[in-house]
Amino acid sequence: MSDPHAFLQNLAIVLCVAAVATIVFQRLHQPVVFGYLIAGLIIGPNLPIPLVADLQTVRTLSELGVILLMFSLGLGFSFRKLMQVSQSAGAVAVVESSAMVSLGYIAGQLMGWTQIESVYTGAIIAISSTTIIVKALEERRVGGRVTELIFGVLIIEDLIAIFLLTILTTISASGPLSAMELAQTALRLGAFLVGLIGVGLLLVPRLMRMVYRLEQKETLLITSIGICFAAALLALYFGYSVALGAFIAGSLVGESGHERDITVLVEPVRDVFAAIFFVSVGMMIDPRLVAEHWEAVLVLTVAVLFGKITFVTISAFLAGHGRRNSIRAGMTLAQIGEFSFIIATVGVAAGATRSFLYPVAIAVSAITTLTTPLLIGLSIRASASIDRWLPAPLQTFAALYGSWIERVKSAPDTSATRPATTRVIRFIILDAVLLVAILIGVAVEMEPLKRMLNSTTGMEPDLAQTIVLLGAAAVATPLLYGMLRSGRTLGAILAGRIFATPQAGKVDPADAPRRAMMIAVQVAVIVTVGIPVLAITQPFLPPLRGLAIFALMMILLVIAVWRDAANLQGHARAGAQIIASALAQQMASTDGDERNPLHDVNHILPGLGEPVAVRVSYDSIAVGRSLAELNVRGATGATVLAIRRGDEQIPTPLGKEVVRAGDLLAVSGSQDALDVARELFAPHRTARDARMTAEIEIDIEALNRAMLARRR
Repeated sequence: MSDPHAFLQNLAIVLCVAAVATIVFQRLHQPVVFGYLIAGLIIGPNLPIPLVADLQTVRTLSELGVILLMFSLGLGFSFRKLMQVSQSAGAVAVVESSAMVSLGYIAGQLMGWTQIESVYTGAIIAISSTTIIVKALEERRVGGRVTELIFGVLIIEDLIAIFLLTILTTISASGPLSAMELAQTALRLGAFLVGLIGVGLLLVPRLMRMVYRLEQKETLLITSIGICFAAALLALYFGYSVALGAFIAGSLVGESGHERDITVLVEPVRDVFAAIFFVSVGMMIDPRLVAEHWEAVLVLTVAVLFGKITFVTISAFLAGHGRRNSIRAGMTLAQIGEFSFIIATVGVAAGATRSFLYPVAIAVSAITTLTTPLLIGLSIRASASIDRWLPAPLQTFAALYGSWIERVKSAPDTSATRPATTRVIRFIILDAVLLVAILIGVAVEMEPLKRMLNSTTGMEPDLAQTIVLLGAAAVATPLLYGMLRSGRTLGAILAGRIFATPQAGKVDPADAPRRAMMIAVQVAVIVTVGIPVLAITQPFLPPLRGLAIFALMMILLVIAVWRDAANLQGHARAGAQIIASALAQQMASTDGDERNPLHDVNHILPGLGEPVAVRVSYDSIAVGRSLAELNVRGATGATVLAIRRGDEQIPTPLGKEVVRAGDLLAVSGSQDALDVARELFAPHRTARDARMTAEIEIDIEALNRAMLARRR
């Protein structure tokens, strides 16, 4: 850095090669970030190419890229936005990130890595790439509710990544911590965040509003970046990552209300240094290390793809986002990116991990970056196909569960239910916190506890350890049982908001859906609380011990879900005849109002998701095709409960049933699923003029190919 000409030469090499890579990868319709990584590999020291930049110089510049990248992410994150997205996507992000941390930790342990390396591995594969996803969604023009879910998860994930960075930086610097030191570390971090955010909220938004009134873009840009670097330096001074300070600075500046104008000014500067950051990451790729540790690359790539798709899908479905949108979100979020590079850099720089972990993380990111556009393209067909693999009871349960949660969210929160719900949630959180404290406390303080028992009772060390473990189990078991019971209680409260309270001595017509919803909410509570508890305590427990206990609990709950889903299937079949009769009345009316729900049916047999009558248009693409070919439930997320055709009633139609023009269908599902189903049965020309969703267009193309092949 002392020679300005050498600095200029390195900067020119980096930017010129990055520019060429950007052009090439845009032409190839591939993520530009991957092009930057290739550019770094070309100018790095690990390939015999006579075009080498000084790694130290580029790394210094890349530090600016990290700070500006985190500052930009902070600008898009405000405390108001956190409250908005946390309700719909907060639980999904927490469950998915926690599950990936656990999965990465287990993978690291199975490969024989150290405990701290395994923890870093979990953090590396936990966070999806905002940069890659935004670019991929823009190129494919994906919109609608699924993007709201995806971006909500990404916002919460960014916050989780900052938390992980802070914790890992502290642990790497301090080494193994006792229970007291862990508590002190948490208190110091809390005090730093409270001080920085508290003082920042008082000063920064007011300062930015004052500067904005000057109407000088240059002054606004310089002030914003000055605050960014000041906060990054302050975090570094207190022993935390510069990324933490920059992220908080961005969120504080964003609270001024002028974050959009500031983002437009910061973006060009950020893009330049972010490109240098990604190039510097590519320079660290050592093909020999990647080849040497190809098994780790393969294992972690599979973990990212399988883990993120699975856990995002499951948690999003349990949160009420519907099977279709949940699967699409899971396949979209199945990659890692910029935060993985930053976390790996922290580990190597602090000496907490060996050098091989960095190129392994980059290789996994590069592979998943390439698979992301492919997975986004396949997600629509995958969501349509998975329904065919599910047994009939689970198909019915999946179709109705989303409508129940939708009704719970829209139901008025009465003064009677609100305190009960709040109280149960508090009990669940309290049980989880106590469980974590007991497990970590016993694990960290095991040796002092053994010595204390030995000195007071003369007990042998092995017997003393057994006594301590039995005591911990005796205290933890009621907490686990309490969470299970509280989950069922919460399910009963939520079910009571949409189903009438059963009367003593009378048959409960909503018994099957009520039981199915109660067990589903219980599963959701155990997943939402149990997976984060497992992620936090896993490094302190014997290998796979916590995972085995959690798996056993989930197996028992899944068995209960299957039993209640089978009862729900019988409930739906019983209601199909009533629905078919109600469709006869609908058809007898003047053309029927196809958007009016069948209210009477829902009162007689509740839990069928407010079925809606939809008439099949004469020029709909569905005419002449069977329900199996259309895959209505898979393509839209809705389910056809009955068909009325002239004087003929078809309750619970089979997949081979062919749809005919003029049919009146009773369709049930969430509002989003019903909207897509209406488009499927609407006039083909009208649907296209209204710019039907890409999902239906793709299904139409597949149907046309299938029909042509059958005719041949």
